[in-house]
Amino acid sequence: MLELQSGMNAKVNSAWLEAGYPYLRAVVVEGGEAMEHQGWKWWKHQETDLPQVQMELVDTWHFLLSAILIESRGDIEAATEWVDKRIAALDGPDGRKAWIFDKEYRLDSLGLIDKLELMIGFSVFRKISIPLFNAILEDCSMDWNELYRQYIGKNVLNFFRQDHGYKTGSYRKHWHDGREDNEHLVEVIDEIVDVSDGYRDRLYSALKVRYEIGGQGQ
Repeated sequence: MLELQSGMNAKVNSAWLEAGYPYLRAVVVEGGEAMEHQGWKWWKHQETDLPQVQMELVDTWHFLLSAILIESRGDIEAATEWVDKRIAALDGPDGRKAWIFDKEYRLDSLGLIDKLELMIGFSVFRKISIPLFNAILEDCSMDWNELYRQYIGKNVLNFFRQDHGYKTGSYRKHWHDGREDNEHLVEVIDEIVDVSDGYRDRLYSALKVRYEIGGQGQ
């Protein structure tokens, strides 16, 4: 995933490592969008859209990977070691389960919305917590394998967007049935369950078919 993220960032800007992009600011925004899909407003009826909450976490992971790569100055091996070390410690005695700021925040006493809010707080102060992100994944019925599967899908969609005018403004984010591309991606990922060789190409082709159907109706 780090290799794919590095490639995606380079497609947007070949000098992305020196550009100073605030990747963790993007995590703040994605965290807020995940809260919206989960539903947090006590003054109105809301229903959780779990697939879209999961997709927002996948987006969040894109930006967390980018921030980790910045810290390692683009060294994918060093970035991998940093992540692996923290994932390996999750179930051990060194696994972080609480933080003390103005008060103590314990993972076992926080709901999903509170955890998302805490992740946003970390990101505001330019910090990354793998244990916190792992706990959020678990609350959203995801593990690291499922994150990988969906990450590949979103990585393909991001390349597809760039190939179809995302930076120039000519890309259509709403497709033939008025739904956003993220919603189509969720369906395509569910349809193509085989993640063996050629998975990315099959995803790209399926997205292209749906996108072109929308173009015919313009």
